Amino acid sequence: MTIDEILLDAEERMTKAVEAYQSVLQTVRTGRASTSLVEHFQVEHYGQRMPLNQLATLGAPEAQLITIQPWDRSAVDSIMKAIQTSDLGITPQSDGAMIRLPIPPLTEERRKDMVKQLHQKTEEARVTVRGARRHAMDELKKGLKSHELSEDDKHRGEIATEKSTQDHVAQLDELSKQKELELLEV
Repeated sequence: MTIDEILLDAEERMTKAVEAYQSVLQTVRTGRASTSLVEHFQVEHYGQRMPLNQLATLGAPEAQLITIQPWDRSAVDSIMKAIQTSDLGITPQSDGAMIRLPIPPLTEERRKDMVKQLHQKTEEARVTVRGARRHAMDELKKGLKSHELSEDDKHRGEIATEKSTQDHVAQLDELSKQKELELLEV
């Protein structure tokens, strides 16, 4: 592998980790209704597990309400069960055709719990970025051993990988800080 290929691979892995973290952040509840809170819930229906957004139309007609309109009325019970067993902490209400999820305002204690969860998710994303850095460093060492890379190339690659790692971790920290402010906002 050339140094450019190694650096490009590391950059792609780190960027994917940041993108994955951004999608995780969308599922963190902030007291406002958002369909992203529930769209990826896995629902057991007709013996198969599928995401909720493939079984129903999701909507957020009000700031404190999510509506779920199943395309097949027989899926209502399965969807209700999936929501109740999730860690969302919201009790669904159903009229047989539509499910309503009233989003209660977050208490101070719940906000602090959410911030703790946010910090755990941020650390998991950092670990993923550092794993990409470790992989790139290993590839640079292999390239040096196999004489595909010179000592100077390896050193330049290490510096570039370290810079990229720092940039991506800073991105994660900034996203985390924004979400934390959103969570603590009353």
